[in-house]
Amino acid sequence: MGWTLREIAERSGVSPRFLSDLEAGRGNISVLRLADVARALDVPLVSLMPSDETQKRVVSLVGLRGAGKSTIGKALAKHLGARFLELDALIEQQANLSLGDLFSLHGEAYYKRLAYDLLLKLLAQNEEAVIATGGSVVTDPETWQLLKRRSYTVWLKASPEHHWKRVLRQGDTRPMANRTSAMTELRSILSLRAPLYSEAAQTVDTSSVRVAEAVRVITAALRQKEEKAGRKK
Repeated sequence: MGWTLREIAERSGVSPRFLSDLEAGRGNISVLRLADVARALDVPLVSLMPSDETQKRVVSLVGLRGAGKSTIGKALAKHLGARFLELDALIEQQANLSLGDLFSLHGEAYYKRLAYDLLLKLLAQNEEAVIATGGSVVTDPETWQLLKRRSYTVWLKASPEHHWKRVLRQGDTRPMANRTSAMTELRSILSLRAPLYSEAAQTVDTSSVRVAEAVRVITAALRQKEEKAGRKK
């Protein structure tokens, strides 16, 4: 119809943000509110009801930097025959800024909004994918709920020492440069986020398993979950 979300929002009384979720198949709407949207669009209510299309498998890897999200993510995606996507790289492309510049110029709230919008679009594509998320993705309740609802979440857990060594091995000394409290800060961040990370569907301790083993245990858990879902149907 060529209408914007704002125009439909004004017609239906449903917020543009929620309409965006609804359009992408992520909104949990009541029948009465869905009827309002149908009236605004002048279409039958039944035409907005869910189809039988099945949600394609999406695995979201969460955890602090240095947990192994990129390495394990690439190997897992290859094993599953799925796309591998790094959320932070996509954010940098969309903003045309490095993450450092993005945070300096626009702040954390802007980063979180971009992350949410990008994940919404990726999940709406309904393609098999493995997504390596940013370390702070769990600190935004809306984004974290979206991932838990619409993807299979895996916390790649590691000890502070392993996080530290892997970041250094990647050649990035900035987080530790001239900062004697860097390890203490790392431990504090991990401690604060651990309860959120632990809400993931699966936890894999990458301090004690190699890449191939991590791929194997994630794949086995996915297969078990899908077999269980098939039995319920």
